[in-house]
Amino acid sequence: MRDTSEIPLPRAIPKLSAPRGFSYLLGCLLFSGGAHFFIRSDLGTDPLDVFSLGVLRHLPLTIGICQAAVALLCITAWAVWNRRRPVLSPFITFFLCGSLIDGLQWLRAADRLGIHGAPLMLMGAALCSYASALIIMSGFGIRAIDLVAITARERLRWPFWCGKGLIEGILLLSGWLLGGPVGVGTVTFLVSVDLLIEPFVRFNRRYLSIPDHGFSPFPVAIAA
Repeated sequence: MRDTSEIPLPRAIPKLSAPRGFSYLLGCLLFSGGAHFFIRSDLGTDPLDVFSLGVLRHLPLTIGICQAAVALLCITAWAVWNRRRPVLSPFITFFLCGSLIDGLQWLRAADRLGIHGAPLMLMGAALCSYASALIIMSGFGIRAIDLVAITARERLRWPFWCGKGLIEGILLLSGWLLGGPVGVGTVTFLVSVDLLIEPFVRFNRRYLSIPDHGFSPFPVAIAA
């Protein structure tokens, strides 16, 4: 286990350079589009949206609010585990992405593409995978689930997909019990997206020369 006693405390909201900001915002937009594609494919969606849509069957909320609540729980777990102050940027990401999904759902944006079913689902998987890599590499607003998964990767030496999959499994079960949409799309997300994030990070580093402020200098870059 790495001694973090000499690592400076993170800022509540980290400074963000223009390149990192572009990577972050592009990642949020692509992830929201991918999640929207999953939902509109009617084949099941990612575990977080399974949970959010399950909650919406019982409470008059929005996807953005539901995802923000999950972010608060994950940020609290991260702060306790690392004995640090909570960071706000992952909360911003969850609320931003959730609100973008709300907007895309209202616009029925995917319907304008004329693509349905499995092809739309696979497009969603590709977008969510690559978008997650961009958000992580920006080092700003790493999605709260990924934040906890990176901590498990660092402290427990778990593969990233293992820690992420455990959290998403809990959300999936809870969402399914609440009546959220579960199907082949859910399995596709768990298998493809969780396994493709790290390869996309390596691809971006090696072939696109995108700096990695998320995985490499953990945990300072998450909030520095």
